[in-house]
Amino acid sequence: MAREPLRLLRATAQRARTAAVVPLRRFRPLRRFRLLRRPSPLPSSTPSLDPTALDHAALDPTARPRPVVRAAGLAAVTVLGAWIGLLVVGSVHISVGPMDTRMALRPSLTGGTKINVAPLGALELNSHHAPLRLDVDVDRLDPVRSQALVDHPERLSGLQDEVAGDVTHGTLDLAFRSCVAVVFGATALGLAVYRRPRRAMAAGGLALTLLIASGGAVYATWNPKSVLEPRYSGLLSSAPSMVGNARSIVTDFDVYQRELARMVTNVTQLYEATSTLPAYQPDPTTMRVLHISDVHLNPAAWHIVESLVRQYKINVIVDTGDTMDHGTSAENGFLEPVSDLGAPYVWVRGNHDSASTQRYLARRKGAHVVDNGEVITVGGLRIAGIGDPQFTPDRSAAAAGDAVEHRAGRRLAEAIRARKATGAPVDIALAHNPIAARETDGTVPLALTGHVHHRRTEVLPGGTRLMTEGSTGGSGLRAVDDGTPDKVQASVLYLDRDTRRLQAWDEIDLGGLGLAKAEVSRHLPAENRPGATPTPTTP
Repeated sequence: MAREPLRLLRATAQRARTAAVVPLRRFRPLRRFRLLRRPSPLPSSTPSLDPTALDHAALDPTARPRPVVRAAGLAAVTVLGAWIGLLVVGSVHISVGPMDTRMALRPSLTGGTKINVAPLGALELNSHHAPLRLDVDVDRLDPVRSQALVDHPERLSGLQDEVAGDVTHGTLDLAFRSCVAVVFGATALGLAVYRRPRRAMAAGGLALTLLIASGGAVYATWNPKSVLEPRYSGLLSSAPSMVGNARSIVTDFDVYQRELARMVTNVTQLYEATSTLPAYQPDPTTMRVLHISDVHLNPAAWHIVESLVRQYKINVIVDTGDTMDHGTSAENGFLEPVSDLGAPYVWVRGNHDSASTQRYLARRKGAHVVDNGEVITVGGLRIAGIGDPQFTPDRSAAAAGDAVEHRAGRRLAEAIRARKATGAPVDIALAHNPIAARETDGTVPLALTGHVHHRRTEVLPGGTRLMTEGSTGGSGLRAVDDGTPDKVQASVLYLDRDTRRLQAWDEIDLGGLGLAKAEVSRHLPAENRPGATPTPTTP
């Protein structure tokens, strides 16, 4: 009888050992995973925790990750889903005047508005700063509506209100569709990733919140006057009609609706043209000066200049030197096209141009050479200039340094002051080197230079605006040896015909084949921006 309790105790212990081994057999395939995920040992101060319970917690696939990881995952799913939704269903097709367009919101680091007018090019407007960009694609021109405008030009007067109404309707439709798109995209992706409706709805709500916040940023930073300074890229021949003339932009401050209507009108006219583009109609109250420099014997430059003269209806061409490369008499034949460019050609000597070059060019029809502070009147503009005192076509001639440039600039400034004392102030000063041109500060409103092969514009302390042009020859034929030719650069300056003050200017960058593609950026002087205080008429 005494052995019976002992036998009972042994049987109970055996059953306990069996019960402890069975759960481990159940998780036998996960033994390796448990070794990799073994929790760190706990301090000796917590001996009451069961290590077996910790092992089971590590093996539990439903264990929740840390809050930061969860939040980052939800944010990634939300942004990706919202982006997919905008790409798939976040665009609207609307009619703006005679055009069928597609409007869409796209994620962007810089914001802004991009208007694509295929195949002519694109206009980029710095309209707002937000993580959303507005894309407007002109799909086609409706032939019936456009023909009605052509047959009845008086309808153009009401085009402004029509365009404004179309854009307002399209914007509201786009806002609604974008909200639906981001919520649908984020919710669908959240459901696919988490397989829980609650988490998916959280992703959709977060996407809607982000879109509303981005819309608030757009509203807070909205700049309707961005159409005053558009950036154009596309066919060079389309640039004047797309960007428009400077005088109307400067004087018309009912900005957004009026300028948007003008763009639509220009696009209508461009699409109506079949074999040739419509002629650019310059404002009669502006004078257009084409500023070129540093051609460096690139024969393609003359074709580019001729095209710009024709497209922009240029009144005067100003060349600030380094037309040649070595200044030899053998190069003089390169200057023959200047008589056939279609506008008077004003030239000042650069450090790669010799005295022989200057004498030859002075005899060419339509060419006007300025030097030693001489003042000439061309196209109604009084222009003074001085040639570069240094002739350094290559390393064989030592440079005299900046001191001679300063002296030349002071001689030019003295000549301008003397002319101003007679009651006939100079409108534009020319020099090849910017160092010399700086000496004219306070004596003339505008000074044009070249030499450094990159474009730069600044207002000097005395009020003179110094404009340095890049290389219209793409740094010359020698630049081709570098594998990637430099950009061809030129600028169109718009001057008031009465005051002869700068109203606006277009910076033109040509790449590749030159005439094939162009980037045109419109700029306004600070005094011509809407709401600015007019500056005095001096110097």
